Amino acid sequence: MEQCNTRREFLKAAGVCAAAGTFLFTGCQSSSKKGLAQAPMTAYGSTPKDLIRVGFVGTGNMGTGHVSNLTKVAGCQIVAICDIRPEMAKRAAGIVTKAGFPEPKLYTAGELDFVKMCETEDLDLVYNAAPWHWHTPICLAAMKNGKHAASEVNIALSVDDCWKLVETSEKTRRHCVMMENCCYDSMEMMTMNMIRQGLFGTILHGRCGYLHDLRELKLSPTAYQGQWRLHESIKRDGNLYPTHGIGPMAWCMDIHRGDAFDTLVSMSTASLGLNEYAKAHYPDSPWVNQKFALGDVNLCLIKTKLGKTILCSHDTNLPRPYSRDFLVQGTKGLVQKYPSELVYIEGKSKPHAWQDLADYSKDYEHPVWKHLREKSAGAGHGGMDFIEDWRLIQALRKGLTPDIDVYDSVAWSVIIPLSEQSVAAGGKPVKFPDFTRGLWKQQRSLQVDTHPEL
Repeated sequence: MEQCNTRREFLKAAGVCAAAGTFLFTGCQSSSKKGLAQAPMTAYGSTPKDLIRVGFVGTGNMGTGHVSNLTKVAGCQIVAICDIRPEMAKRAAGIVTKAGFPEPKLYTAGELDFVKMCETEDLDLVYNAAPWHWHTPICLAAMKNGKHAASEVNIALSVDDCWKLVETSEKTRRHCVMMENCCYDSMEMMTMNMIRQGLFGTILHGRCGYLHDLRELKLSPTAYQGQWRLHESIKRDGNLYPTHGIGPMAWCMDIHRGDAFDTLVSMSTASLGLNEYAKAHYPDSPWVNQKFALGDVNLCLIKTKLGKTILCSHDTNLPRPYSRDFLVQGTKGLVQKYPSELVYIEGKSKPHAWQDLADYSKDYEHPVWKHLREKSAGAGHGGMDFIEDWRLIQALRKGLTPDIDVYDSVAWSVIIPLSEQSVAAGGKPVKFPDFTRGLWKQQRSLQVDTHPEL
Protein backbone atom coordinates (compact mmCIF):
# COMPACT_ATOMS: atom_id res chain seq x y z
CA MET A 1 0.00 0.00 0.00
CA GLU A 2 1.46 3.32 -0.98
CA GLN A 3 2.57 5.77 1.65
CA CYS A 4 1.49 9.40 1.46
CA ASN A 5 3.57 11.85 -0.55
CA THR A 6 3.32 14.90 1.70
CA ARG A 7 2.74 15.65 5.33
CA ARG A 8 -0.71 17.01 4.50
CA GLU A 9 -1.58 13.79 2.66
CA PHE A 10 -0.23 11.74 5.55
CA LEU A 11 -2.44 13.52 8.06
CA LYS A 12 -5.40 13.23 5.72
CA ALA A 13 -4.76 9.52 5.35
CA ALA A 14 -4.61 9.11 9.10
CA GLY A 15 -8.08 10.64 9.27
CA VAL A 16 -9.29 8.32 6.53
CA CYS A 17 -7.77 5.44 8.44
CA ALA A 18 -9.70 6.36 11.58
CA ALA A 19 -12.88 6.64 9.58
CA ALA A 20 -12.14 3.29 7.98
CA GLY A 21 -11.78 1.67 11.38
CA THR A 22 -15.19 3.05 12.41
CA PHE A 23 -16.78 2.02 9.13
CA LEU A 24 -15.32 -1.45 9.21
CA PHE A 25 -16.31 -2.29 12.75
CA THR A 26 -19.24 -0.23 13.93
CA GLY A 27 -20.83 -1.18 17.19
CA CYS A 28 -17.71 -2.66 18.83
CA GLN A 29 -18.70 -3.18 22.45
CA SER A 30 -16.26 -2.82 25.32
CA SER A 31 -18.36 -4.64 27.93
CA SER A 32 -16.36 -7.85 27.60
CA LYS A 33 -13.19 -6.04 28.66
CA LYS A 34 -14.14 -6.44 32.31
CA GLY A 35 -15.50 -9.97 32.05
CA LEU A 36 -14.27 -13.25 30.67
CA ALA A 37 -13.80 -13.73 26.96
CA GLN A 38 -16.96 -15.24 25.54
CA ALA A 39 -15.08 -17.27 22.94
CA PRO A 40 -11.33 -17.24 23.66
CA MET A 41 -8.90 -17.76 20.79
CA THR A 42 -6.09 -19.21 22.93
CA ALA A 43 -6.56 -22.76 21.65
CA TYR A 44 -8.93 -22.25 18.76
CA GLY A 45 -8.34 -24.26 15.62
CA SER A 46 -10.15 -23.43 12.40
CA THR A 47 -11.31 -25.96 9.82
CA PRO A 48 -8.32 -27.63 8.12
CA LYS A 49 -7.86 -26.80 4.44
CA ASP A 50 -5.49 -28.16 1.82
CA LEU A 51 -5.09 -24.78 0.12
CA ILE A 52 -4.89 -21.38 1.82
CA ARG A 53 -6.01 -18.65 -0.56
CA VAL A 54 -4.31 -15.34 0.27
CA GLY A 55 -5.08 -11.71 -0.47
CA PHE A 56 -2.04 -9.51 0.08
CA VAL A 57 -2.17 -5.78 0.91
CA GLY A 58 0.90 -3.54 0.65
CA THR A 59 3.71 -4.61 -1.64
CA GLY A 60 6.65 -2.43 -0.65
CA ASN A 61 9.96 -3.87 0.52
CA MET A 62 8.64 -6.19 3.24
CA GLY A 63 5.46 -6.97 1.35
CA THR A 64 7.33 -8.04 -1.75
CA GLY A 65 9.53 -10.28 0.37
CA HIS A 66 6.51 -11.99 1.89
CA VAL A 67 4.90 -12.44 -1.52
CA SER A 68 8.05 -14.15 -2.73
CA ASN A 69 8.14 -16.37 0.38
CA LEU A 70 4.50 -17.39 0.03
CA THR A 71 5.04 -18.61 -3.54
CA LYS A 72 7.45 -21.16 -2.02
CA VAL A 73 5.19 -22.31 0.83
CA ALA A 74 3.35 -25.58 0.27
CA GLY A 75 -0.44 -25.29 0.16
CA CYS A 76 -0.57 -21.54 -0.40
CA GLN A 77 -1.74 -19.42 -3.34
CA ILE A 78 -1.90 -15.62 -3.62
CA VAL A 79 -5.10 -14.89 -5.53
CA ALA A 80 -5.45 -11.13 -4.96
CA ILE A 81 -3.06 -8.22 -4.42
CA CYS A 82 -3.96 -4.71 -3.22
CA ASP A 83 -1.75 -1.61 -3.44
CA ILE A 84 -2.65 1.93 -4.44
CA ARG A 85 0.51 1.96 -6.57
CA PRO A 86 -0.48 -0.06 -9.64
CA GLU A 87 3.15 -0.58 -10.63
CA MET A 88 3.93 -2.20 -7.27
CA ALA A 89 0.90 -4.46 -7.43
CA LYS A 90 1.89 -5.53 -10.96
CA ARG A 91 5.45 -6.21 -9.81
CA ALA A 92 4.19 -8.45 -7.00
CA ALA A 93 1.80 -10.20 -9.39
CA GLY A 94 4.77 -10.89 -11.64
CA ILE A 95 6.49 -12.72 -8.78
CA VAL A 96 3.40 -14.90 -8.40
CA THR A 97 3.04 -15.75 -12.10
CA LYS A 98 6.78 -16.36 -12.47
CA ALA A 99 6.44 -18.99 -9.74
CA GLY A 100 3.87 -20.80 -11.90
CA PHE A 101 0.62 -19.60 -10.32
CA PRO A 102 -2.36 -17.92 -12.05
CA GLU A 103 -2.23 -14.14 -12.17
CA PRO A 104 -3.76 -12.60 -9.03
CA LYS A 105 -6.59 -10.10 -9.29
CA LEU A 106 -5.33 -6.57 -8.59
CA TYR A 107 -7.01 -3.98 -6.39
CA THR A 108 -5.46 -0.56 -7.02
CA ALA A 109 -8.43 1.84 -6.93
CA GLY A 110 -7.54 3.81 -3.83
CA GLU A 111 -6.77 3.66 -0.13
CA LEU A 112 -9.88 1.66 0.81
CA ASP A 113 -9.83 -0.83 -2.05
CA PHE A 114 -8.71 -3.49 0.43
CA VAL A 115 -12.28 -3.37 1.79
CA LYS A 116 -13.63 -4.37 -1.62
CA MET A 117 -11.06 -7.16 -1.86
CA CYS A 118 -12.11 -8.51 1.54
CA GLU A 119 -15.79 -8.30 0.64
CA THR A 120 -15.63 -9.87 -2.81
CA GLU A 121 -12.74 -12.34 -2.97
CA ASP A 122 -12.89 -15.97 -1.85
CA LEU A 123 -9.98 -15.78 0.59
CA ASP A 124 -8.85 -17.67 3.66
CA LEU A 125 -6.24 -15.13 4.77
CA VAL A 126 -5.65 -11.41 4.29
CA TYR A 127 -2.00 -10.58 4.89
CA ASN A 128 -0.85 -6.96 5.03
CA ALA A 129 2.48 -5.14 5.04
CA ALA A 130 1.04 -1.63 4.71
CA PRO A 131 2.24 1.39 6.73
CA TRP A 132 1.54 1.18 10.45
CA HIS A 133 -1.66 3.20 10.59
CA TRP A 134 -3.40 0.84 8.13
CA HIS A 135 -2.68 -2.41 9.98
CA THR A 136 -5.71 -2.37 12.27
CA PRO A 137 -8.30 -1.31 9.64
CA ILE A 138 -7.10 -3.99 7.21
CA CYS A 139 -7.23 -6.70 9.89
CA LEU A 140 -10.73 -5.62 10.93
CA ALA A 141 -11.95 -5.67 7.33
CA ALA A 142 -10.54 -9.15 6.85
CA MET A 143 -12.10 -10.67 9.96
CA LYS A 144 -15.44 -8.95 9.48
CA ASN A 145 -15.61 -10.63 6.07
CA GLY A 146 -14.74 -14.08 7.35
CA LYS A 147 -11.01 -14.12 6.60
CA HIS A 148 -8.11 -14.73 8.95
CA ALA A 149 -5.86 -11.67 9.30
CA ALA A 150 -2.08 -11.39 9.41
CA SER A 151 -0.19 -8.13 9.72
CA GLU A 152 3.34 -6.88 9.73
CA VAL A 153 4.39 -5.18 12.97
CA ASN A 154 3.02 -3.27 14.78
CA ILE A 155 -0.55 -4.57 14.60
CA ALA A 156 -2.10 -1.59 16.44
CA LEU A 157 -1.14 1.87 17.67
CA SER A 158 -3.79 2.52 20.33
CA VAL A 159 -5.30 0.67 23.28
CA ASP A 160 -8.74 0.97 21.72
CA ASP A 161 -7.59 -0.59 18.47
CA CYS A 162 -6.03 -3.46 20.42
CA TRP A 163 -9.40 -4.18 22.03
CA LYS A 164 -11.16 -3.96 18.66
CA LEU A 165 -8.84 -6.60 17.24
CA VAL A 166 -9.35 -8.93 20.22
CA GLU A 167 -13.12 -8.59 20.28
CA THR A 168 -13.45 -8.92 16.51
CA SER A 169 -11.30 -12.04 16.46
CA GLU A 170 -13.39 -13.62 19.22
CA LYS A 171 -16.68 -12.59 17.62
CA THR A 172 -15.83 -13.77 14.11
CA ARG A 173 -13.74 -16.80 15.17
CA ARG A 174 -11.01 -15.67 12.79
CA HIS A 175 -7.34 -15.61 13.77
CA CYS A 176 -5.56 -12.27 13.95
CA VAL A 177 -1.79 -12.70 13.84
CA MET A 178 1.06 -10.22 14.05
CA MET A 179 3.95 -11.48 11.94
CA GLU A 180 6.89 -10.87 14.28
CA ASN A 181 9.81 -12.37 12.37
CA CYS A 182 12.36 -11.94 15.19
CA CYS A 183 10.54 -14.59 17.22
CA TYR A 184 11.88 -17.03 14.64
CA ASP A 185 15.52 -15.97 14.58
CA SER A 186 17.77 -18.95 15.22
CA MET A 187 19.52 -17.57 18.33
CA GLU A 188 16.31 -16.49 20.05
CA MET A 189 14.70 -19.86 19.35
CA MET A 190 17.78 -21.71 20.58
CA THR A 191 17.70 -19.62 23.76
CA MET A 192 14.05 -20.56 24.24
CA ASN A 193 14.92 -24.25 23.80
CA MET A 194 17.65 -23.95 26.42
CA ILE A 195 15.22 -22.26 28.80
CA ARG A 196 12.68 -25.05 28.32
CA GLN A 197 15.37 -27.57 29.23
CA GLY A 198 16.26 -25.73 32.42
CA LEU A 199 19.77 -24.49 31.61
CA PHE A 200 19.13 -20.98 32.97
CA GLY A 201 16.97 -21.97 35.96
CA THR A 202 14.03 -19.72 36.76
CA ILE A 203 13.96 -16.74 34.38
CA LEU A 204 13.85 -13.38 36.19
CA HIS A 205 15.08 -10.63 33.88
CA GLY A 206 15.35 -9.73 30.23
CA ARG A 207 16.72 -6.93 28.10
CA CYS A 208 15.65 -6.29 24.53
CA GLY A 209 14.71 -3.62 22.04
CA TYR A 210 15.14 -2.11 18.62
CA LEU A 211 18.40 -0.19 18.27
CA HIS A 212 18.83 0.70 14.61
CA ASP A 213 20.21 3.88 13.04
CA LEU A 214 17.29 4.96 10.82
CA ARG A 215 18.27 8.61 10.34
CA GLU A 216 18.92 8.31 6.61
CA LEU A 217 15.89 6.10 6.03
CA LYS A 218 13.62 8.52 7.89
CA LEU A 219 14.94 11.69 6.26
CA SER A 220 15.50 10.40 2.73
CA PRO A 221 12.69 11.56 0.40
CA THR A 222 12.50 8.10 -1.20
CA ALA A 223 13.26 5.42 1.42
CA TYR A 224 9.82 5.46 3.05
CA GLN A 225 7.56 6.88 0.40
CA GLY A 226 6.01 10.04 1.75
CA GLN A 227 8.39 9.75 4.72
CA TRP A 228 5.61 8.19 6.76
CA ARG A 229 7.99 6.85 9.40
CA LEU A 230 9.50 10.31 9.86
CA HIS A 231 6.04 11.70 10.54
CA GLU A 232 5.57 9.17 13.32
CA SER A 233 8.70 10.66 14.92
CA ILE A 234 7.17 14.13 14.68
CA LYS A 235 3.99 13.32 16.57
CA ARG A 236 4.77 10.42 18.96
CA ASP A 237 7.13 10.06 21.93
CA GLY A 238 7.45 6.56 23.31
CA ASN A 239 8.64 3.13 22.31
CA LEU A 240 7.36 3.09 18.73
CA TYR A 241 8.72 -0.30 17.66
CA PRO A 242 8.87 -2.70 20.61
CA THR A 243 7.87 -6.03 19.10
CA HIS A 244 11.19 -7.14 17.57
CA GLY A 245 12.57 -7.34 21.08
CA ILE A 246 9.50 -8.00 23.19
CA GLY A 247 8.09 -10.81 21.02
CA PRO A 248 10.96 -13.26 21.55
CA MET A 249 11.24 -12.13 25.18
CA ALA A 250 7.55 -12.85 25.77
CA TRP A 251 8.03 -16.35 24.38
CA CYS A 252 11.02 -16.92 26.66
CA MET A 253 9.08 -15.67 29.70
CA ASP A 254 5.82 -17.59 29.12
CA ILE A 255 3.76 -14.43 28.72
CA HIS A 256 0.09 -15.45 28.38
CA ARG A 257 1.15 -18.97 29.28
CA GLY A 258 1.32 -18.62 33.06
CA ASP A 259 2.47 -14.99 33.33
CA ALA A 260 1.51 -11.60 31.88
CA PHE A 261 2.77 -8.05 31.56
CA ASP A 262 1.58 -6.02 34.54
CA THR A 263 3.04 -2.48 34.69
CA LEU A 264 5.20 -0.26 32.51
CA VAL A 265 7.34 2.80 33.20
CA SER A 266 8.80 4.74 30.29
CA MET A 267 10.98 7.79 29.72
CA SER A 268 12.73 9.37 26.76
CA THR A 269 15.80 11.48 26.17
CA ALA A 270 15.70 14.82 24.40
CA SER A 271 15.38 14.78 20.61
CA LEU A 272 18.53 16.00 18.83
CA GLY A 273 19.65 13.29 16.41
CA LEU A 274 17.34 13.91 13.45
CA ASN A 275 17.90 17.67 13.48
CA GLU A 276 21.68 17.28 13.56
CA TYR A 277 21.59 14.71 10.77
CA ALA A 278 19.33 16.97 8.69
CA LYS A 279 21.73 19.91 9.15
CA ALA A 280 24.64 17.78 7.91
CA HIS A 281 22.93 15.93 5.05
CA TYR A 282 19.72 17.81 4.14
CA PRO A 283 20.56 21.45 5.02
CA ASP A 284 17.84 22.91 2.79
CA SER A 285 15.07 20.65 4.10
CA PRO A 286 12.35 21.68 6.58
CA TRP A 287 13.62 18.94 8.91
CA VAL A 288 16.57 21.06 10.08
CA ASN A 289 14.33 23.07 12.40
CA GLN A 290 11.48 20.59 12.75
CA LYS A 291 10.41 19.82 16.31
CA PHE A 292 10.41 16.04 16.74
CA ALA A 293 8.37 14.58 19.58
CA LEU A 294 10.26 11.28 19.63
CA GLY A 295 13.13 11.21 22.09
CA ASP A 296 16.30 9.82 20.58
CA VAL A 297 16.37 6.97 23.12
CA ASN A 298 13.30 5.61 24.84
CA LEU A 299 13.44 3.13 27.71
CA CYS A 300 10.56 0.98 28.95
CA LEU A 301 10.79 -0.97 32.17
CA ILE A 302 8.15 -3.69 32.34
CA LYS A 303 7.23 -5.86 35.32
CA THR A 304 5.24 -9.07 34.93
CA LYS A 305 2.56 -10.50 37.20
CA LEU A 306 5.08 -13.04 38.58
CA GLY A 307 7.81 -10.51 39.24
CA LYS A 308 10.01 -10.75 36.15
CA THR A 309 11.44 -7.51 34.74
CA ILE A 310 12.18 -6.47 31.16
CA LEU A 311 14.07 -3.43 29.90
CA CYS A 312 12.93 -2.67 26.34
CA SER A 313 14.70 0.11 24.39
CA HIS A 314 13.91 2.09 21.26
CA ASP A 315 16.90 3.87 19.68
CA THR A 316 16.59 4.88 16.01
CA ASN A 317 17.79 8.51 15.78
CA LEU A 318 21.45 8.23 16.76
CA PRO A 319 24.58 6.71 15.15
CA ARG A 320 25.08 3.11 16.25
CA PRO A 321 25.50 -0.46 14.99
CA TYR A 322 22.32 -2.52 14.73
CA SER A 323 21.22 -4.38 17.85
CA ARG A 324 18.14 -5.88 19.48
CA ASP A 325 20.02 -5.94 22.81
CA PHE A 326 18.69 -9.42 23.53
CA LEU A 327 19.61 -10.80 26.96
CA VAL A 328 17.83 -13.31 29.20
CA GLN A 329 18.88 -13.98 32.79
CA GLY A 330 17.82 -16.65 35.27
CA THR A 331 18.86 -18.21 38.56
CA LYS A 332 21.45 -20.47 36.87
CA GLY A 333 22.92 -18.16 34.22
CA LEU A 334 22.32 -15.81 31.33
CA VAL A 335 22.68 -15.47 27.58
CA GLN A 336 23.13 -12.46 25.29
CA LYS A 337 23.08 -11.87 21.55
CA TYR A 338 24.77 -8.51 20.94
CA PRO A 339 27.51 -7.60 20.18
CA SER A 340 28.46 -11.31 20.41
CA GLU A 341 26.45 -14.44 21.14
CA LEU A 342 27.67 -15.38 24.60
CA VAL A 343 26.43 -17.50 27.48
CA TYR A 344 27.29 -18.13 31.11
CA ILE A 345 25.81 -21.18 32.85
CA GLU A 346 26.75 -21.92 36.43
CA GLY A 347 28.46 -25.30 36.67
CA LYS A 348 29.08 -25.52 32.91
CA SER A 349 30.97 -22.35 32.00
CA LYS A 350 34.30 -21.37 33.56
CA PRO A 351 33.64 -19.31 36.70
CA HIS A 352 33.01 -15.60 35.97
CA ALA A 353 33.78 -16.04 32.25
CA TRP A 354 31.62 -15.78 29.15
CA GLN A 355 31.39 -18.78 26.84
CA ASP A 356 30.66 -18.84 23.11
CA LEU A 357 27.00 -19.74 22.61
CA ALA A 358 28.00 -21.74 19.52
CA ASP A 359 29.35 -24.38 21.90
CA TYR A 360 25.73 -25.30 22.64
CA SER A 361 24.26 -25.10 19.13
CA LYS A 362 24.65 -28.79 18.26
CA ASP A 363 22.66 -29.92 21.31
CA TYR A 364 20.17 -27.06 21.63
CA GLU A 365 19.27 -25.81 18.15
CA HIS A 366 15.50 -25.40 18.17
CA PRO A 367 13.61 -28.21 16.35
CA VAL A 368 11.84 -25.64 14.16
CA TRP A 369 15.19 -24.58 12.72
CA LYS A 370 16.30 -28.17 12.26
CA HIS A 371 13.09 -28.77 10.33
CA LEU A 372 13.12 -25.62 8.20
CA ARG A 373 16.77 -24.58 7.86
CA GLU A 374 17.12 -25.97 4.34
CA LYS A 375 13.77 -24.60 3.14
CA SER A 376 14.51 -21.12 4.55
CA ALA A 377 17.98 -20.78 3.03
CA GLY A 378 18.37 -17.50 1.14
CA ALA A 379 15.15 -15.91 2.44
CA GLY A 380 15.00 -12.49 4.10
CA HIS A 381 16.64 -11.69 7.44
CA GLY A 382 18.62 -14.90 7.52
CA GLY A 383 15.65 -17.13 6.81
CA MET A 384 13.38 -16.12 9.68
CA ASP A 385 10.96 -14.30 7.34
CA PHE A 386 10.32 -17.51 5.43
CA ILE A 387 9.94 -19.53 8.62
CA GLU A 388 7.26 -17.21 10.00
CA ASP A 389 5.34 -17.37 6.71
CA TRP A 390 5.68 -21.15 6.49
CA ARG A 391 4.54 -21.66 10.08
CA LEU A 392 1.40 -19.54 9.65
CA ILE A 393 0.25 -21.22 6.44
CA GLN A 394 0.84 -24.74 7.77
CA ALA A 395 -1.03 -23.98 11.00
CA LEU A 396 -4.03 -22.75 9.00
CA ARG A 397 -3.84 -25.76 6.68
CA LYS A 398 -3.90 -28.15 9.65
CA GLY A 399 -6.52 -26.23 11.62
CA LEU A 400 -4.12 -25.39 14.45
CA THR A 401 -3.79 -22.17 16.44
CA PRO A 402 -1.01 -20.01 14.93
CA ASP A 403 2.19 -19.54 16.92
CA ILE A 404 1.29 -15.91 17.69
CA ASP A 405 -2.36 -15.39 18.62
CA VAL A 406 -4.40 -12.20 18.84
CA TYR A 407 -3.65 -11.75 22.56
CA ASP A 408 0.09 -11.94 21.96
CA SER A 409 -0.22 -9.56 19.02
CA VAL A 410 -1.96 -6.80 20.95
CA ALA A 411 -0.02 -7.21 24.21
CA TRP A 412 3.27 -6.70 22.37
CA SER A 413 1.91 -3.75 20.36
CA VAL A 414 0.13 -1.97 23.23
CA ILE A 415 3.55 -1.03 24.60
CA ILE A 416 3.46 1.81 22.05
CA PRO A 417 0.50 3.77 23.49
CA LEU A 418 1.28 2.78 27.08
CA SER A 419 4.83 4.09 26.75
CA GLU A 420 3.47 7.32 25.30
CA GLN A 421 1.15 7.67 28.29
CA SER A 422 3.98 7.06 30.77
CA VAL A 423 6.38 9.47 29.05
CA ALA A 424 3.70 12.17 28.92
CA ALA A 425 3.03 11.67 32.64
CA GLY A 426 6.68 12.10 33.60
CA GLY A 427 7.49 8.41 33.83
CA LYS A 428 4.56 7.32 35.98
CA PRO A 429 3.67 3.59 35.99
CA VAL A 430 0.92 2.48 33.61
CA LYS A 431 -1.04 -0.76 33.94
CA PHE A 432 -1.32 -3.17 31.03
CA PRO A 433 -4.85 -4.09 29.95
CA ASP A 434 -5.55 -7.79 30.41
CA PHE A 435 -6.65 -8.65 26.90
CA THR A 436 -6.96 -12.33 27.92
CA ARG A 437 -9.32 -11.51 30.83
CA GLY A 438 -7.47 -13.87 33.14
CA LEU A 439 -6.67 -16.62 30.63
CA TRP A 440 -2.96 -15.79 30.95
CA LYS A 441 -2.95 -17.81 34.17
CA GLN A 442 -3.40 -21.06 32.26
CA GLN A 443 -0.19 -23.01 31.74
CA ARG A 444 0.07 -23.94 28.06
CA SER A 445 2.82 -24.60 25.58
CA LEU A 446 3.84 -22.54 22.59
CA GLN A 447 2.87 -24.01 19.26
CA VAL A 448 6.52 -23.96 18.17
CA ASP A 449 7.31 -26.28 21.07
CA THR A 450 4.41 -28.68 20.64
CA HIS A 451 4.31 -28.73 16.82
CA PRO A 452 7.83 -27.94 15.57
CA GLU A 453 7.25 -30.07 12.48
CA LEU A 454 4.79 -27.61 10.89
